[in-house]
Amino acid sequence: MTARPATPSSEHQSVSNLLDWTLLLLPGLIWGASFLFIAQGLESLPPNGITFTRLVIGFLTLSMFPGVRQPVARSDWGRVALLGIIWMAFPLSCFPFAEQRVSSALTGMLNGATPLFAAAVASLLARSLPPRPVLIGLGVGFAGTVLVAVPSLGQGSNQATGVLLILIAVSSYGLSINLARPLQQRNGALPVLWRAVGFAALLTAPLGIPALRVAHWTLPSALALLALGIFGTGIAYILLAVAAGRIGATRASASTFLIPGVALILGVLVRGERVAMLSLCGGAVSLAGAILIRRASLPAAAKS
Repeated sequence: MTARPATPSSEHQSVSNLLDWTLLLLPGLIWGASFLFIAQGLESLPPNGITFTRLVIGFLTLSMFPGVRQPVARSDWGRVALLGIIWMAFPLSCFPFAEQRVSSALTGMLNGATPLFAAAVASLLARSLPPRPVLIGLGVGFAGTVLVAVPSLGQGSNQATGVLLILIAVSSYGLSINLARPLQQRNGALPVLWRAVGFAALLTAPLGIPALRVAHWTLPSALALLALGIFGTGIAYILLAVAAGRIGATRASASTFLIPGVALILGVLVRGERVAMLSLCGGAVSLAGAILIRRASLPAAAKS
């Protein structure tokens, strides 16, 4: 008995599914690797130089896509500028300073708390308690975040400062996600992002340009910063926007669940970093909380 040949429609469906999975996975893989790139960049540049460089490269990368130049409503310009601060300039400045104190693996693992902060900020803005499943997810997730941080908090004020910087940056992400959503719905994701990145680059220039003057470049650091800017501050956002258009924003956001695991694996394998077992357990608990929140936010049909 011979196998039935694949029909054009089934082949098209397979290609479409492969594309969807690629768009879903790549942003998380890129952002997970970004903490390794930051650590490598710190060997040549001060923290302010890393933030400014990645923003400039990211802005130039995004500028190659014509869709980013679509107009944004004049009434939204102020909000886009605010987004440039709390989504780009401020948190992206915190991470390099944090990685002077803690490992890239731990930084990436704590970054996994972003969905928790986003859900908590959404509830605060709505001035109402979230549904019970979301509350459970928040409780589980934040408990896991505490477990991730505890080993570093007990190793001196330097590491504690690094953990605090990461959590402040992640909370800023949580606020910015809630601000970005309506702006992107009204004006499109890429035009808002492009302007926010450009504004952030201007904001970080006064400290970033002097930092470039004291750089001691090496080829690995230069390549890491190019990757951080082109992919982490440019291409990954394009991919996420395309994924959101194809499979929906909520499902596309699941890509961020890969960030802690990728950062952990690369930190351990490439840089030989060590992570406490309690932090590893906490990372798993935090991820479980984020998944519970996402599942509670999905339409009923999508859960079946």
